[in-house]
Amino acid sequence: MTPHPALPAFQIEPGTALAQASPWHHAPVTLDSPALQVMTDLTQVKAANIHPSVGLRQAEQVMIYQGVRMLFVVVDMPAILGLVTSTDLSGEKQMRAVHDRGVRYDELRVADVMTPADELQALDFARLKTASVGHLVATLQRHGRNHMLVVQAAGQHHPRRVRGVVSRSQIERQLGQAITITPIAHSFSEIERALA
Repeated sequence: MTPHPALPAFQIEPGTALAQASPWHHAPVTLDSPALQVMTDLTQVKAANIHPSVGLRQAEQVMIYQGVRMLFVVVDMPAILGLVTSTDLSGEKQMRAVHDRGVRYDELRVADVMTPADELQALDFARLKTASVGHLVATLQRHGRNHMLVVQAAGQHHPRRVRGVVSRSQIERQLGQAITITPIAHSFSEIERALA
């Protein structure tokens, strides 16, 4: 037995509500606000991730459950293999995989539609510290992306790492307005898929 006295306990009353986290980054912003105000900081928020062998329907359920539109694809934490987005799960990528491989949608795995890490574009965390939301909007539009990773250089206590994520939907929520982004092919494989 412990020498500490027990705390008093009581019955929960009907109608008692469950406390819910209010994300720190939902404050309204303008295009002139600091860019860090719209970045999801992975030192503050746990990164949503998934294994590459998971089926697409299960991946969609994970996104819904976690309230995200993007998952990091990982086998051995913290190394990332790539990303999978909600668009990957229901867009052209999965249709092309079904057609090219002659399989059913239910047979596809995250690995079949994810964007590999070596095809991902990123922003430098040090530069983001001095940028504005307007800079981020221009960057997403220029690159035709809904998400961009933010990478922090190696430091005394950590290796080079993905420090955060910038997402169009997060910026739109905080700005209170839609952002128009036209998808752009960034690799030969993306160009080939667009022309096929």
